[in-house]
Amino acid sequence: MAKKPSKKAKTQANFLSQNIGKIVLALIATGSFAIAFGNEKISKLIPLPSSHGACLEQFYRDVPPLLTKESLKKDSYALCFNDFNVMYSGVSKTPLWSAEYLTPERLSIKIKREDNFHEETRVQQAHRALLTDYRGSGYDRGHMAPNGDMNNTAAQYDSFSLANMVPQAPKNNQEVWRKLEEAVRAIVTKQHRDAYIVTGPVFEGKRLKTIGNGVIVPTAVYKAVYLPKQGISGAYYAPNNDSQQVRVVSICYLEEKLGVNLFPQLTEQQKRNIYQLPLSAAQVKASQDIKYMRWDAESQCAEEADTASIQAQQKQFASGQSQTAESKLPQIDEETKQALIKQLVDAMVQYFLQLLR
Repeated sequence: MAKKPSKKAKTQANFLSQNIGKIVLALIATGSFAIAFGNEKISKLIPLPSSHGACLEQFYRDVPPLLTKESLKKDSYALCFNDFNVMYSGVSKTPLWSAEYLTPERLSIKIKREDNFHEETRVQQAHRALLTDYRGSGYDRGHMAPNGDMNNTAAQYDSFSLANMVPQAPKNNQEVWRKLEEAVRAIVTKQHRDAYIVTGPVFEGKRLKTIGNGVIVPTAVYKAVYLPKQGISGAYYAPNNDSQQVRVVSICYLEEKLGVNLFPQLTEQQKRNIYQLPLSAAQVKASQDIKYMRWDAESQCAEEADTASIQAQQKQFASGQSQTAESKLPQIDEETKQALIKQLVDAMVQYFLQLLR
């Protein structure tokens, strides 16, 4: 004789029949929530895959800036990082330039800043900037590729390498330069423009100041900007002091001072154009185009790059992809994994219960 279902079983069956629609919807919603929750966590732990993730793709048309002054090539290092690249000088113990490709998609993900200043072990000890060089120097460790441009912890960690830092005057770094970095991000996010950026130090004069064990203090810092879809170009130039001065100049103006061909794939005519780049994020309006300012007829642009030089520089950075600090990628230990799983399960359960109420 078949056993009659218990009262508890009947209650459960009634609950299921009455709430089947809610349960299905809850499962679908919970699944969607899990995917979103998981993606958010994952995006903060590892670099998101993208078509612009490769080393050369941080450069306009895959062509790195070229050092045209022979003296700059001494003890130089082509360093490929997560989401930006650096040409580092073992002479100045600073980057000569840092390059990055910004898109609205890249900047749509924001992560909390976590300082992790560290020495660059890919650089020989004799050429390496040290943490002790900056202590008590009176100068900030100034990012060239900004931490604020990084959307994952691997890239953020890389941005705190001393190979991406210069000794920067506090007010320049914390006020003027911060506003310029925010202005560039606003151009990309508010106006939905892709941007290629090259940032670095300027060393002018025969008697340059040093800190620590030979880290040279720049006389100025620069940020060159090119918006390929609109053909807009220009650069910021700021003395490395507490004057809070800044000028918008042409790319040619910088190339003459630096001995660097910042954008080898641009024509001289393009590099002589100066557009009215904003000095703060507040100056960027979504529907207001960046206006043309003037033509620079005085500055000496870098010589046109030959194919052999371009290919040689590309090869340095292409080979650097294997060094993109695989060891630096955040390693998720078992405790962290279990904590993340618990957070995900708890969140799913609470969400599920709320939908059934």
